[in-house]
This record gives sequence, structure tokens and C-alpha cells, in this order.
Amino acid sequence: MGTRTDEIAGERRQLINVAYRLLGSVTEAEDAVQDAYARWYGLPPGQQEEIRSPGAWLMTVTSRICLDRLGSARARRERYVGAWLPEPLPDRAEWNHPGGADPTRPADPADQIVLDESVAMALLVVLESTTPAERVAFVLHEVFRYPFAEIADVLGRTPAACKQLAASARRRVSVARAPVPASGQADVVRHVRKAWEAKDIAALVGLLNPAAVMTADGGGMAGTALHPVEGGAHIARYMVAIADLAPGLELLERSVNGVPGLVARRAGAVVTVASFDVSEDGRVTRIWVVRNPEKLRPWAREG
Repeated sequence: MGTRTDEIAGERRQLINVAYRLLGSVTEAEDAVQDAYARWYGLPPGQQEEIRSPGAWLMTVTSRICLDRLGSARARRERYVGAWLPEPLPDRAEWNHPGGADPTRPADPADQIVLDESVAMALLVVLESTTPAERVAFVLHEVFRYPFAEIADVLGRTPAACKQLAASARRRVSVARAPVPASGQADVVRHVRKAWEAKDIAALVGLLNPAAVMTADGGGMAGTALHPVEGGAHIARYMVAIADLAPGLELLERSVNGVPGLVARRAGAVVTVASFDVSEDGRVTRIWVVRNPEKLRPWAREG
């Protein structure tokens, strides 16, 4: 029995990874996984014993919970103040932990998420435009390689229908071209940081695509633009105006969802996390800025 209990507990990391990619929220992913485990432990012992693969059962239940939450998320986000963006993820390898990890601190679910191209902000934002069923089919098949027969059990549709859903999502995702290599993006982000710190509007305009768009998420809890700022020149002036209003802001080059980005700190606390999409010509086409403090909790231990 102990071996099976360990096996079940060992599924948590995979479940968190799937749920984050489905929901775009660390907090909601953890809640969905906790709910799935609660349902498992709520089964009578005899029923548990009949389940040949607890991991597959937990994955199916977690995915169904996420599907339900995706369906209700749109209504919640219509009431959200300003634009809604996925929660940004830090890279712990870049962080400084004086004295090592604190064994008394609860495990942070964000630490369990693998940072790869499937969590890039550009992809997560595109997935927000798909239907809940399309997103589930795409993530489970394209990212985690689950067969359509298993996805059919999650969605309550035929394998052929699930294949069509994944293909539909794939077409939307393919519109977002392949990202620029991290090294190239890091150079662009570094230039943006320097120009921003220097309040050099001309330099910023040169780094931004004329049709660039900046979307900010403050959630009504942090001051920011409620609507996307469009056009490189407008964005450059906005960035400099923000710098003027926030003296003492420290800009750091940090990985955001596995891609080079910028983190702003004031008095040692992370107040803003920015992600960038860079085109092949080395210009920024999209900026996603998260200022909602509830979405910056995984960054609270930045060092």
C-alpha cells in the first residue's frame, strides 16, 4: 500500500505541469490538482483498488477539472479589471537562496513547472483564444503526447473529434511564428533595459516594431494601462513616463517563462514582470506586463 501511495504522490509534478499549461495560473493549477487528489482519497478503498493506473485516473480527473474551470474562466475574466494575462514563472536557477532552501517552507508549485517552449508567454496568450476543448486536446496531445483515445475519455468525444480539436488549436498556434533564439532575445531585452533606464525614447522606438502592442495586467490592484498600448512610439513614451513616475525602480534581466525578460523591483520587492516577443529582425513586437501582485507571488523570493 505504501508503494502505491508514493506512486500517487509522485504524480503531482506532472499534474501541476499539465494544469498550468491548461489554465495559465499557478494558483488555479494547484487548486485543480488538490481537487483531483481529494477526489482520489474520497474513493472507497475497494474502488481505488479497481483502478489499474492511479496516475492515468488522476490525469483524467485533473484535465476534466481544468476543462470545467476553463469554461467558467471566460465569465470571470469579463469581470476582471483590465486585461488578463497568464501568471509569469521565474527560473529558480537564476535566484539566490542565502543559507539554502528552508525545509519548513511549503513547496511552491511554481518550482515544479518545467520551463520550456510550451510555457512561453506568447504561446499561453494564443491558447487563451482557443476553446476549452481545443486547449485541452492541444496541450495533452501536442505537449504531453497523450493519445487521442485517452483525450477522448477526458473530453467525452470521439478520438477523431479530439484530433480535429487539436488541429484547430495547432493552426492558431502556428500563426505565432517560431521564437527568436534565447541568445538573440536576451540581447534585445538588454538593449530595451538600457534604453528604458536612460529614458531614451528614440532608442526605445528603434527597438520596437512600429506596430508593436503592449498589454498590461494590474488586476485592479496595481496601476497600469487598462487597454493595450499600440504602436512603438506610443509604447516608448509610455515606458519613459512610467520610469519618471517610479523613481528608484531597479530593472533586472531575468528569465520569464523560460524566455529572456525583465523584472522590476522597488525596495527589494518585485513589482513588475515583463515578457517580450521579438521578431526575426530583432525588434520587439509584443510586450506583456504583469503587475497584479497576486500573480507575482512566485517571484516573492527573488534574490
